[in-house]
Amino acid sequence: MTTMDSPENKLFRQRLRREMIARRSALPADTHAMLSTAVCKQLDDSFPALAELIVGFCWPVQNEPDLRPLILELIARGGRVALPVVVRADTPLAFREWWPDQPLMPDRYGIPTPTDGDFVVPQVLLLPVNAFDAANYRIGYGGGFFDRTLASLSPRPLAIGIGFDFQRVESIHPQAHDLPLDAMVTESGTNRANCANV
Repeated sequence: MTTMDSPENKLFRQRLRREMIARRSALPADTHAMLSTAVCKQLDDSFPALAELIVGFCWPVQNEPDLRPLILELIARGGRVALPVVVRADTPLAFREWWPDQPLMPDRYGIPTPTDGDFVVPQVLLLPVNAFDAANYRIGYGGGFFDRTLASLSPRPLAIGIGFDFQRVESIHPQAHDLPLDAMVTESGTNRANCANV
């Protein structure tokens, strides 16, 4: 259930975003590595057919879970993966296929992005979260890119949130434009709140 985008709710979401990014950024390197390994294992165990699909993922920034070991394993199994490309502000993302040693350049937000490669349509999106709730609504960085992207793609990709347990809150106070994730994966498990059969 969504709520009105009141000034109070906007402030709540802004504060929650800042708090969670700060908590994640403060993780020691060894703790972050351990948690990321556990997230990768949960994701692989919960979705064993990922290597048979085109998987969009995000290059980890600001101490997000590092999925790259699993991504490399998917490629080794014959899978195809892609990274998001910001074409223009206020438009859906495009996705370029990625492979090891492909050149990456920081985009306007400082996120490593492929400079060449074919554009593809992902069948699965692995979306980092700054916070999430039991209904699998997420708070990202506030740009709305993934909501626009999910709304524009047909068929809609399977949207899997990626985060750490401490980012779970009672409610993120979702707004009318927010789209819930199909599933949410953390180091301790997978919540399929909106897609029981995946």
